[in-house]
Amino acid sequence: MQISHFGYFWLDTWVMANVIQLATQDFCGRFLNRTNDPYGRQFDQMTIAARAAPANIAEGNSRHSTSKETEMRLTDVARATLAELANDYTNWLLRHEQIPWSIHSAEYAQVANMRFEKPNYQDDVLHQSSIHILRQKHLFDVWLLSDDSMMAANCMLVLCNRLILMLGKQIESQLSIFREEGGFTEALTAERLAHRTEVSKQNDAPVCPLCGKPMIKRVAKKRVNAGKEFWSCSAYPQCNGVRNII
Repeated sequence: MQISHFGYFWLDTWVMANVIQLATQDFCGRFLNRTNDPYGRQFDQMTIAARAAPANIAEGNSRHSTSKETEMRLTDVARATLAELANDYTNWLLRHEQIPWSIHSAEYAQVANMRFEKPNYQDDVLHQSSIHILRQKHLFDVWLLSDDSMMAANCMLVLCNRLILMLGKQIESQLSIFREEGGFTEALTAERLAHRTEVSKQNDAPVCPLCGKPMIKRVAKKRVNAGKEFWSCSAYPQCNGVRNII
């Protein structure tokens, strides 16, 4: 199966989100039980939130070429679900009268500064990316596999907050690209306008009385002239020149 065109496989955010999902599933399976989660609601909420992060990152990145707005929105959804998950881990600590690690503590620094390896996929992307994800997860085994749920919860809290910051930077980058290139809708509008302008030139359309650019036919949508055609400047909305069609 050739899937190398899916760019999200190379995103550190997607890899980290998969690590968090796997670790959350393991945490819930080991530490939630009929006593502290009798109806399984916390299990469901935490695992669903953990799943939503890589799913939304993947879907958003897959929409990069067709809708940058959707890409940013889905990336932000991933960030929001991680905030929800981080709150669950904080609540777990507080329920047990424990305080999250200080950002000045040695434990926090170790988890926060642990660096992922760079992916090096060849021709078998799904196989090799799975190996890569598991290898990155094992970097945190000393905390995640501890029998002490407080240590595991603290580690997960740091990882969630790391990924929230990473996604914030990713959204800033997406927004910067959007400002420069526009989105799919803008590209379609520009293409349609260029075509209509070219057709107008070929049909000897009049020029704008204000700026001299070719005019195109439009249909009024409001007020007493609704439904009637008129000449509008092709540079609209920068120019508001109009002519009546005789």
